[in-house]
Amino acid sequence: MQRFAALFAALMLPSLAWAGDLVVSVRTPAGKPVADAVVMLEARGAAGKGPIRFAWPYRMAQKNMQFAPFVLVVPVGAEVSFPNLDVVLHHVYSFSPAKTFELKLYGHDETRRVRFDKPGVVAVGCNIHDGMAAFVRVVDTPWAAKTDAAGEAIIRDAPEGAAQAVLWHPYLKAARNELSKPAPAGTTRLTFTAELRRPPVRHGGY
Repeated sequence: MQRFAALFAALMLPSLAWAGDLVVSVRTPAGKPVADAVVMLEARGAAGKGPIRFAWPYRMAQKNMQFAPFVLVVPVGAEVSFPNLDVVLHHVYSFSPAKTFELKLYGHDETRRVRFDKPGVVAVGCNIHDGMAAFVRVVDTPWAAKTDAAGEAIIRDAPEGAAQAVLWHPYLKAARNELSKPAPAGTTRLTFTAELRRPPVRHGGY
């Protein structure tokens, strides 16, 4: 009986979806690492555990006349804080279809908040300082991450089954700034080659 139980368990193992980490590396055609690229997994029939939550803060500060971080990944429904850490006033806004908002002039150590209720890309700017730009990528998958300075992103507890990996970067030379490729079952590492456009020239000022 014990041998039969062990055999039955072994036969069932391939059908189980064991979660693991997926490491995604993003490089330019010249081999340079690409930072601030968002990687998302689309897995049919797989679901996360409860509401989508990420470990990093849902926060985009204004500091040294720039937004920090340049790219922020948040789940649908997240409330993002926009603290002003500069000594000058800022006027934060977006005209993006995924979220249109306006945070009128506010000063040092003041914070405003915005709830992002639809998936998509939200380009953020300052109505006073044209040199300030950033992006909020709102996702509806629990399997998403952003590349670091070394061009690597780690998607924690990724489903083991086959999935589609989607890469997004605001300056990626591709339709909708996205590339995609299959992530076969059992994949633990994936590599993207991403050709980027030059960022637009922006000028600061009042």
